[in-house]
Amino acid sequence: MNIKTLKIFCDLAELKSFTRTARLHQISQSAVSQHLHSLERALGLILIERDTKNFNLTPAGKKILEYASQIVKLHEQLVSAAAEMTNTVAGTIKVSAIYSLGFHFLPPILKTFMQQNPTVFVHVLYSTASEVYNAVLSHSVDLGLVAYPEHNPLLKVIKIAEERMVVICHAHHPFSQRQSLSIKDLQDQKFIGFEEKVPTQIAIERVLRKFNVRVNKVMEFDNVETIKCAVEIEAGIAIVPETTVTQEVARGTLKAIPLIEPEMYRPVGVIYRRDKVVTPAIKAFLQALMKKQTSVVSEGFQDLTSVSLGERISRPSG
Repeated sequence: MNIKTLKIFCDLAELKSFTRTARLHQISQSAVSQHLHSLERALGLILIERDTKNFNLTPAGKKILEYASQIVKLHEQLVSAAAEMTNTVAGTIKVSAIYSLGFHFLPPILKTFMQQNPTVFVHVLYSTASEVYNAVLSHSVDLGLVAYPEHNPLLKVIKIAEERMVVICHAHHPFSQRQSLSIKDLQDQKFIGFEEKVPTQIAIERVLRKFNVRVNKVMEFDNVETIKCAVEIEAGIAIVPETTVTQEVARGTLKAIPLIEPEMYRPVGVIYRRDKVVTPAIKAFLQALMKKQTSVVSEGFQDLTSVSLGERISRPSG
């Protein structure tokens, strides 16, 4: 019996899947089974019911899980404390990020962080918002990066930035000559959006409804990269974070026009489980993320709980 075996058992009990547990630990399913059998032999107990289709712990398995969870957490705290005592910032950090943040927001932070902490390896997964939350809650990753972070009693949320939202269009579109746009200018326009369950799309829809604007939604996608491609072939316009289109604007394949009535800003947050043992490496990475507050696109970071729908009514110039 060892800590790794106990950790695999705890993850298996929470994920209820040999496949997902194997993927999490980067081992084969048979290796997961071997660790389980090894633990059962060492304890002289059957921990998982074998005669049902659904995954269930036996009564003994549920009791052993309580102790195993405590041992694993104490071990993580011990390792973290030892690392702090020796000022060691090392190890692997697993991060799950929604596509737009993983492709555009995170890279410059990662570059600086890796230069300053060469003994830390950051493994990034690109996922949908729901997959990010599931990965964090199931202990599959250490941290999650999401837009419009949701309240969850099991999660700690740190708001780290605001991203200005802009209207994008093809260079031949009439909007391309505009310096700014009102949300009402989008009335009846062919519109390319995120899928309806994507938090950014939910926020956009709320703003459209608030200002009684109807758009002609012709396409929807689960990530910003395919939305940009659709706009580039003149399928319609879209509303996206400004940081995601800097390269296309520089190449001249897209135009980005600020929204001023209302201004829209997308809050960005990092999430992790409240019971997560924050190692020195994770702590250093969180600090790197929070430094982003000083260089966000918006006019200064603020707590968005007071900003309805992630939007602001524009201020008079001057």
